Amino acid sequence: MKKRPFRWLPATRKGRRRTVQAVMAACVLAVLPVTWVHAAAESRLWQADDVPPAPVAIVFGAGLWQGKPSPYLAHRLDTAVDLYRAGKVRVVLVTGDNGRRKYNEPDAMRAYLRERGVPDDRVVADYAGFDTWDSCTRARRVFGVRKAVLVTQDFHIRRAVALCDAAGIDAYGVAVEARRDRTWYAAGAREILAAGKAAMDAAVRPGPRFLGPHEPGVERALRAAER
Repeated sequence: MKKRPFRWLPATRKGRRRTVQAVMAACVLAVLPVTWVHAAAESRLWQADDVPPAPVAIVFGAGLWQGKPSPYLAHRLDTAVDLYRAGKVRVVLVTGDNGRRKYNEPDAMRAYLRERGVPDDRVVADYAGFDTWDSCTRARRVFGVRKAVLVTQDFHIRRAVALCDAAGIDAYGVAVEARRDRTWYAAGAREILAAGKAAMDAAVRPGPRFLGPHEPGVERALRAAER
């Protein structure tokens, strides 16, 4: 008796056709979130020199190495410094993870900016930016940000813009270039999976892990910038 080459497929033609249709439908559903992310952000991506001015730049965390910003995070912060010096933004909101006692992304980001000439009273820290949606929705709901320039790597910028837009922020994205190394390719692959969660967050709009009361840090920093 001759063995079938694909024994996992149903034996009947009708069954095989239904299996193929189910696989195709699953592929389409998997691609839809990625398509939405790209479509939602396409008209809002700019070069740093050309991006429209906004009151606030939001810089997303990207890890620490021995308490200092990782190279990816340092490049984001360098771009924020350039935006501040060029007068494109007046305040920088740094958002990242401070969920462990000895791990503090926002304070490391603030110190990096201060060392490069951004006044300390123009930097505001969000210590509960545990993921992109939390950072975006907290920027709007906790810090009162309505318009912002988002700063992150090119593989992440579209999702950041799409989620901040869903959170109610008029957002423009500046993509920081990154060397095409293993980290870049791994992050790009991760974005395909993250797009599904992003689409769900945009549709359901859950609260962040930590909401808390309104924090006036951005408002104070903007007033300081007007003096």
